[in-house]
Order: sequence, then C-alpha cells, then structure tokens
Amino acid sequence: METIYTRIQTRAREIVSKFPTPDFYKEEADAIALSSRLMEKNRLISDLKAIVTEHLEDDFGHGLQHSVKVSLEAGSLALIEGQRTPIPSQTITRYVLLVQCAGLLHDIRRKKKDHAIKGAAFTKKLLQDFPLSSREVADICLAIRNHEAFKHKVEIDSPAGKLISDCLYDADKFRWGPDNFTDTLWEMVSFMNPPLETFIAHYPKGMKGLERIKQTFRTQAGQQYGPQFIDIGLAIGKELYRVILEEFTHP
Repeated sequence: METIYTRIQTRAREIVSKFPTPDFYKEEADAIALSSRLMEKNRLISDLKAIVTEHLEDDFGHGLQHSVKVSLEAGSLALIEGQRTPIPSQTITRYVLLVQCAGLLHDIRRKKKDHAIKGAAFTKKLLQDFPLSSREVADICLAIRNHEAFKHKVEIDSPAGKLISDCLYDADKFRWGPDNFTDTLWEMVSFMNPPLETFIAHYPKGMKGLERIKQTFRTQAGQQYGPQFIDIGLAIGKELYRVILEEFTHP
C-alpha cells in the first residue's frame, strides 16, 4: 500500500538521479572491484554473511544491504590506504578481510542502546571459532566499537587496528551522502512512521547532523572523498525539503 513516504521516496530518488555520482566510485573503481572479488571468493566472509542475515535486524536503514555496502567500501579503502605504505600486498589483503568482517558485523546490535559497544561484545564471542588470531578479533571488535560518530573513540595501539577502524568508520559515513535519500532515510521512517508534520519539523536538525559529519573522516582517502559524499547529500536534502513543502503539504 502506497503511503505518503513512499511517494516522497520516489521523488527523492528522482532528485538523486540528477546529481553526479561521487568521485570515489569513478576514481577508485579498481579498488572497489578488487574488494568485491575478495569478498566473493572468501569462505569466511560467506559464512559471516549467512550469520548476519540470520541475526541482523533491519532497523533505521541499517540492515543487510547497508552492512554489505559498508563492508565492500571499507575493503576498498583498506586497499587504497595500504598502497600508500610499504606493507606487503599479502598483508594488505588480510587487512581487507578483517575490515570486511567488521563491516558485515558493525550494526549487528543496532536496536540496542550503545549498539557499538554491544556489537563489539557480540562479535568477540561470535568470532572465537573462526580462523582468526586473538589480535585480529580484537582489531575487528575495536573497529566496531569506534564506528559511531560523535562518541568517545577508543585509542588503538596497532597500525593494523587503526587502519581497520578508520576504514570502517569512513565507509559507514559515506552512506550519509546520496544513499541516505535513496534508501536509509525511508527505512528509518518506515520503522518509526512519524506524522509528516513531525518529520518536517525534525528535518533541519537532521541536515545539520549531516553537515557535522563532513569534518570527521579519518583516513586520507576518506578525507579526500568523504566531504563530497556529504555535500551531495546536503544538496539533495535541500532540494527534497523544498519539494516536500511544495508538493506534500497543504495550507
């Protein structure tokens, strides 16, 4: 059954289609493609994806589709950042695996209060029987613990752990660009189903939150590409707000 929000989402997707694709997808297409191939052929990732499918509750637009996309792009960022270092390619590939694990699991406790902390605790238990070292599990858990914006960030004492944490954070925050207006926002609205008046009243505050995200990207690639994601999202959001007021409200 069509609701006012499904109609607004249709208009939002029309607006998004008129905006440029973020440069990340064009300039880093090779890294994205390699991250995708590594995801597809790794048995550990396949097993984790099955577990996530079973346990992840789709809430606030942070279901399986969100987690897979974050996992893919976090792996891409790890490849990009790894190329800037003298780290052997085999080691970088291992880091990609770890950050993809973190990406799949980062919202596994999304409905819980302090979901990053609870998600990290759940992940620590879950990964005990997987072919990962205790250090690797700790790095994945710390990345999950640190993936929320504007929360206390736990300091990480290993270069590998910091890379995994920062790549997960940035890939997660890429979602607040165009993706926010094609899918995430409407899944949030579907879950909460607020009156349109309430949605409109809170809209400016949400836009200010997006603006704040621009300054928080952590990797070099995230700082290069992330602000554009947010700028495009802000421009889409501004246009959508105008459309909502003109087409979906009545005097």
